[in-house]
Amino acid sequence: MSPGDTRERILETAARLFHEQGYHATGIATILREAEVNSGSLYHFFPSKEDLLNAVLERYLDILRPAVMDHVENATSDPIERVWALFGKYRMGLEAMGCARGCPIGNLALEVGDAYPKARALIDRNLRQWSSVVQGWLDDAGERLPPDVDRSELADFILTVMEGAILQARAAGSLTPFDRSVSQLRGYFGRLVRPEAPTRKPSHVPDPRVG
Repeated sequence: MSPGDTRERILETAARLFHEQGYHATGIATILREAEVNSGSLYHFFPSKEDLLNAVLERYLDILRPAVMDHVENATSDPIERVWALFGKYRMGLEAMGCARGCPIGNLALEVGDAYPKARALIDRNLRQWSSVVQGWLDDAGERLPPDVDRSELADFILTVMEGAILQARAAGSLTPFDRSVSQLRGYFGRLVRPEAPTRKPSHVPDPRVG
């Protein structure tokens, strides 16, 4: 196994365990066992557990596009529908996990955000990046959104709904709070989004009987 492969295996394993168990509850010995590496390999790349945490958060920055957003963009070309496709993707993840675990970034924000300044900054970057991609979709919607709507603020609001919906679903052990939150956001968009302009017909349509 190459050094790059070893590092990636450690990161993948740590990310999974932090998501399943939490950062503080995950011991280095567990990471070593699950990743099937020795301590020398781990500490070669990550001198401390905090360094490993920061690397996991940097990895999330790298994989957001290929793991989440690219799939959504490939699913539909409609920029507004991409918002709902994104919620659908997270819903499927919640359903597959029985509404356990929640959002890995959101979980770490609650657990370590106050104690580790660098991790806190990386968590914020992850959330900003997510919101920035969604803002790009809203920008692409053009005149379907009123001109006085701040796309950046709306993207942040969508993020707030997403994180809050996931948190409530996890607490309830049910998809119902998630679905209710999405339903309210859909209703808001229904009042906000303008229908696409119909294709204009030519002002004069020749009579086919006249030749």
